[in-house]
Amino acid sequence: MKYIFLMLIASMTTAGGAAQTPTAAAPSSPTNDSQVHAQQMVIESMSHHHMHSDAHLRLTARRPERPGDRERAQAIVAALAPALERYRDYRVALENGYHIFMPKLPQEVYHFTNTLEGLAEAFRFRPDQATSLLYRKTRDGYELVGAMYTAPADEPEVDLDARVPLSIAQWHQHVNICLPARGLAEAADWTKFGPSGSIATAEECSRAEGRFLPRIFGWMVHVYPFEKTFEKIWAMD
Repeated sequence: MKYIFLMLIASMTTAGGAAQTPTAAAPSSPTNDSQVHAQQMVIESMSHHHMHSDAHLRLTARRPERPGDRERAQAIVAALAPALERYRDYRVALENGYHIFMPKLPQEVYHFTNTLEGLAEAFRFRPDQATSLLYRKTRDGYELVGAMYTAPADEPEVDLDARVPLSIAQWHQHVNICLPARGLAEAADWTKFGPSGSIATAEECSRAEGRFLPRIFGWMVHVYPFEKTFEKIWAMD
């Protein structure tokens, strides 16, 4: 899965200031070859991100299924799927405040993110609205495949379960990220740095003269309401 690392990338490629922990992303405009290369490294790193066994990923605990869980999950999909229909035309998403994350860089799935919607999701959960829309690139545009809900980073699991049953889907956070020193992203060893690098502790990151982020972004969960099976609808990847 590929996620929205715009602010993370900005912290790698600009001088000064402390590393940030953003809650949502805005569209980017790469200005030089070095920045484009750094951005590409992060995206490629995420492309090889092994979600189920990675020290860089925090997952909610999988709970035993309880009576009503499946019905709640089905109700979410029933509300989301028709709400997404108008966004099958990606241009409608752009007109309604969704911005494409790095459209010029190849990605398996492109996130169209609505920052205001992400902020609203910090205070409430509406199944028919989502922070991000997920698209695959086609020859003449983008094909809608799903959506992503978000929640605050400190949201307890009991509240995440109230949004989406934890017996059905696992929310996730990106954690323990070591970034190369500012200005060194282009020459960095990305087998060590980044969201799938081997460095996963503050001590290791310090020895590598990197910058350690215990966590970036909040909780996230993907849903693919147009899939045919329940498992694929709530698949993590």
